Amino acid sequence: MPQNIAIMGASGYTGAELVRIIATHPSFNIVALTGDRKAGQPMSSVYPHLRHLALPDLISIEELDYSGLDLVFCALPHATSQAVIPSIPESVKVVDLSADFRLRDPEAYAKWYGKPHAALELQKTAVYGLTEFYRDEIRGARFVAGTGCNAATGQYALVPLVKAGVIDLDDIIMDLKAATSGAGRSAKEHLLLSELNENVKAYSAGGTHRHLGEFDQELAKAAGREVRVQLTPHLLPAARGIVMTCYLKGDPARVHETLSAAYLNEAFIHVLPFGELPQMKDVRASNFCHIGVVGDRVAGRATVIATLDNLTKGSSGQAVQNANLMLGLEETAGLMLAPVYP
Repeated sequence: MPQNIAIMGASGYTGAELVRIIATHPSFNIVALTGDRKAGQPMSSVYPHLRHLALPDLISIEELDYSGLDLVFCALPHATSQAVIPSIPESVKVVDLSADFRLRDPEAYAKWYGKPHAALELQKTAVYGLTEFYRDEIRGARFVAGTGCNAATGQYALVPLVKAGVIDLDDIIMDLKAATSGAGRSAKEHLLLSELNENVKAYSAGGTHRHLGEFDQELAKAAGREVRVQLTPHLLPAARGIVMTCYLKGDPARVHETLSAAYLNEAFIHVLPFGELPQMKDVRASNFCHIGVVGDRVAGRATVIATLDNLTKGSSGQAVQNANLMLGLEETAGLMLAPVYP
């Protein structure tokens, strides 16, 4: 039986990625697309690469009719979901792709996002959307909050190691390299071609990146104690993709064995043979995450490298994976497309 789906914020990158994925989904039927600044326009005029699809025109959120909907994807800007989701009928399941409901502690949210949360009661009900670690909770959830793309990449590399206690929890250094689509579609000077081309630059250094709130929350849960990682993000002159390099103290062989065992039966997380390094292009436009482990010339040090596509496995693909579980469908439905290469 088809599941009727609406996408709020369909005019943004993650909204368009949801449309691309759902176009080949065996059970999802898109019945409404919102995009307030583009309301009244056909999706094909906003994203010509989708012109082959029979899609409804974009409407405003106020025009959205919830009757007959099974699930809504909210791909809205930060802080907008807090205002919109409380008005969605309880009969409709919700997957939020924004940052609004990722942090469980209201004080942590205020710290990292600079203002109090506006929907505290709803915040308490959100299930954190990192599917491989919260699968059982997601199956029974009405409301799932998707993770940050950078946070997802790092957690795939670290959470099994933290749980198993095979690395030094007080010496975790993370080097992040992220493509520009993670910053959204709106015009930004630092993302101009002339600014970013042939350039790589650090940003949000010194422990200021907002996704650190998710690392604090989830690694502490895995460890049963406070864990504070050191993270330096870098912006790449690329459209999509993330590479997270984690410098760790621990036996490299044991690190590899732990990750391999943790993801042995996971459809989307692939741990490469020891010593093999993943690359961003190998997972482009897919719902896969590749993880590699290498040793170091200094004994007792390991390097773990994880890569995924920020728009797919880091956001919209993850959202569809969660929606599949919430609606009682096969978790992999619509998501087994091979990466785009080269």
